[in-house]
Amino acid sequence: MYFSPPEISLIGKMFSHAGDLAEGYFRLGRNGLKDHKYEVKTLAHLDDHEVDNKAFAHLCRYQYQKENDAEHTDNFYFFKICLQDDRILDAVKRSGPFVKLAPLMLYIAAHEIVHVVRFDSREVSFDASLEEKIVEEEKVHSITRNMLQPVAETGLDLVIDCFSSRYRIGDICN
Repeated sequence: MYFSPPEISLIGKMFSHAGDLAEGYFRLGRNGLKDHKYEVKTLAHLDDHEVDNKAFAHLCRYQYQKENDAEHTDNFYFFKICLQDDRILDAVKRSGPFVKLAPLMLYIAAHEIVHVVRFDSREVSFDASLEEKIVEEEKVHSITRNMLQPVAETGLDLVIDCFSSRYRIGDICN
């Protein structure tokens, strides 16, 4: 099951909205999120190792090496937010009229962008131990809820509640 063209358009809007919220929340500089290199891909465009059947989204990190001249190489990391269309669409379908795609995608987008900012700014190590990743995941959920609280409306409130410490909707992992 893959996102349809209208759903992909909606996802683009949710990532844009989440990016604006993250720029304000983290008080990112003049370049905002442009200083944090990432891309968003849907299931149809993922490699096998980027598919995760336990998560709504999976964050992968890649190293890019750009040859400037014979003696220097510029290295940097970039992130790929790998959306798992089938898991997201199944969660919306199973929730009946309660969870809508737009608020769920806004939460997922905000959550993954928080990870990108924190990993890229080296606030936390992408290669942390499993125990540290569990702690980081809870911290990212908390930051995401705080970041989204000012724009929470009925549909988003339900999604935020689902990702609180009281409830879980699947596993979201990095």
